[in-house]
Amino acid sequence: MARYDTVEVGGKPMRICIGVPEGDGPHASVVVMCHISGLDAFTEDRVDRLAASGYVAAAPDIFHYHDWVEEREARRATLQDKRVLADIEATLAHIDATEAVDPDRTAILGHCMGGRTAMLGAGTFERFTALVDYYGGNTMVSWGEDQGPTPFERIPNIKASVIGFFGLEDANPSPADVDKTEAELKEHGIACEFHRYEGADHAFQNYTNPARYNEAAALDSWDRTLRFLAQELG
Repeated sequence: MARYDTVEVGGKPMRICIGVPEGDGPHASVVVMCHISGLDAFTEDRVDRLAASGYVAAAPDIFHYHDWVEEREARRATLQDKRVLADIEATLAHIDATEAVDPDRTAILGHCMGGRTAMLGAGTFERFTALVDYYGGNTMVSWGEDQGPTPFERIPNIKASVIGFFGLEDANPSPADVDKTEAELKEHGIACEFHRYEGADHAFQNYTNPARYNEAAALDSWDRTLRFLAQELG
C-alpha cells in the first residue's frame, strides 16, 4: 500500500504519495502527476499498481501551495507551471534520497491535467526517458504569471519516448489537438505511439467516475502502459 511522505517546496509542506516494490533495487521509478482531483483514490490506485509492477512510484500533491478549493476550475487556476516544475524536481530529489532508484530509468505519467503536467516535466527535465500521456489537455497554454513556454512548446526538448492514450469523444484534447501533438513529436524525431479509442471520452480510465469510465479502453491502455514502461525502463 502507498504511504505519504512530506517535504517542503517553496516554503510550503507538500505530500508525496509513494509506492515501493518488493526487493532491494535499484528500481526504475515513475513520477505520477495527479489529475484535477489531486491525490485521490484513483491516483493512489495508480501508484499502488505501478509499485506492484516493480516501480518506485511517487505522486506529488501539486495543490499544496493553497488551501483546497472545491470548485474544479478555481482549483486549477491556483496552479503555476514554475511551481509544478519545482514540485517535480523535489519529488525526484526525495525518492533519490529515500529509495533505491536508478536515476537513468525514470518515467513520468499523468492523466487529464496530469497528462499536461507530465508533458511539461518531460520537456524540462532530461532525466525522464519515458512519458505516458493520458488525455492531457491545455498543453498549448501556459499556467501562471511568468508565461513561460507551454508544454507543447517544450516538445523539442523531450528526451523521452512517448506513449499517449486519447478518447475520440474528448473535447480537450480534441482529436485535432492530438493529431497536432503527434505531428510535432514526429517533426522533432521523438519516438511516439498514440492510441485513440472509439466511443471513449475524457477520463475514460478513471473507474471512480462511472459517467466517463470506459472499461475496454481503460484495460487496453493500462496493459499497453505497462508494456511500454517495461520496454523503456527495463
